[in-house]
Amino acid sequence: MDRLSAQDLSMVWPEDFGWPQDIGALGILDGSGLLEPDGRFPIQVVREQICRRLHLLPRFRQLLYTPRWWGLGWPLWVDAPAFDIADHVAVLPVGVPAGEAQLLVACEELRRRRLDRSRPLWQMWFLPGLADARVGLFMKLHHAIADGVAGVAAFGALLDLSADAPAPSPPAWAPARFPTAGELFGDNLRRKIHGGRRTLAALGHPRATAQQVRRAWPAVRETFAEGRAPRTSLNQPIGPGRTLALVRSSLDQVKGIAHAHHATVNDVLSAAVAGGLRTLLASRGERVDGLVLRAFVPVSLHREQPGQARGNLDGAMIVPLPIGEADPVHRLGLIAAETAERKKKNRPPSGTLFPNAAIQRAFLRHADRQRFMNVYIANVPGPPVPLYLAGAPLAEVFPVVPLMGNIPLGIGALSYAGQFNITVVADRDGCPDAEIFTAALRTSLDNLTHAAPVPS
Repeated sequence: MDRLSAQDLSMVWPEDFGWPQDIGALGILDGSGLLEPDGRFPIQVVREQICRRLHLLPRFRQLLYTPRWWGLGWPLWVDAPAFDIADHVAVLPVGVPAGEAQLLVACEELRRRRLDRSRPLWQMWFLPGLADARVGLFMKLHHAIADGVAGVAAFGALLDLSADAPAPSPPAWAPARFPTAGELFGDNLRRKIHGGRRTLAALGHPRATAQQVRRAWPAVRETFAEGRAPRTSLNQPIGPGRTLALVRSSLDQVKGIAHAHHATVNDVLSAAVAGGLRTLLASRGERVDGLVLRAFVPVSLHREQPGQARGNLDGAMIVPLPIGEADPVHRLGLIAAETAERKKKNRPPSGTLFPNAAIQRAFLRHADRQRFMNVYIANVPGPPVPLYLAGAPLAEVFPVVPLMGNIPLGIGALSYAGQFNITVVADRDGCPDAEIFTAALRTSLDNLTHAAPVPS
């Protein structure tokens, strides 16, 4: 029985409140050697290439099944009785010649389409029509399948390390039998007995249990008891529409900034976001002097080898963003010093904070009024080398993060083959002036680059 973990489960319930939890990636392929002479996209060839790699991603041929009867336990993954790759890999041509704006509008249209629960929860679209024979690639999968690190691993499993890599010979696949109600009940009963034994074991060793609580408490306090997020125009209940914007940078450039100021890549990203928020709020006529916002930053707890991560395994960090500091270098120094201290704390997986569905749903009922955070920032390390799909080079790739509650602005960053690519995801209603933030974020990165010494 392949049950969802508590953290996987926490990605399922937000949909009941109108907040789809799909994570995505927008790639740009060099289609000069892939497109047919008449410009058509060879979808059948690509579908065959992807099918040959699905054995590496079992979730991509499984359904998320929620038992209807009490006593049968949590949702679980079951093999789909039938699988058709055409349901998951499709083509959506954009107007020729399409620019980046048209590509992002098309991706938003695809993002808004709900994943069908009667099928495996992922989809991939190819968007031909860009200039210079480039082809857009938009892929999304349900957050219950993977977090950011595992999502990058899943995306990479479908691609090759060289243009002429031999196609793998996949093993034969046949769906496993669907479990009976009796089997589900027995599995759920065994899990509850095992959980009860663990509880009794913890009570039998109160000193060790207290030590575990003490180690985890500083990180929990940081998120929920350290202080309330300031009231600004940022935090508004979100609607269904989004706008997307892309910011391109060099990983060496960002690492150079970090090295020059004794910071990390995450610190540089947070400082640039802080600069963008300062400009955004000032443009709205709000006071920024002395203002410190709170950013929610997921912390990966995966320990697998690169490219092997599966499921959801994140902790959480709240990073104070000193919006009131005008000097970008001093702002970065403040953030770097604060995060250096916070990294010393033991961070439990988020699933341990919300261990069951009742607690998770109770928290979500108030998520559109929460005062723990103002903005969401995620940075995921991606493949350090170029990748290929059906022989076509993947020129760029950008992450697309989900929003929920009253957080109308999410920033995702992904490194890839020397690039450091950032996507700004903004709620169309709650942040209609997101272009001001995006431009200021670019300026903040430029200012930090100019302040960093040039290496000899």
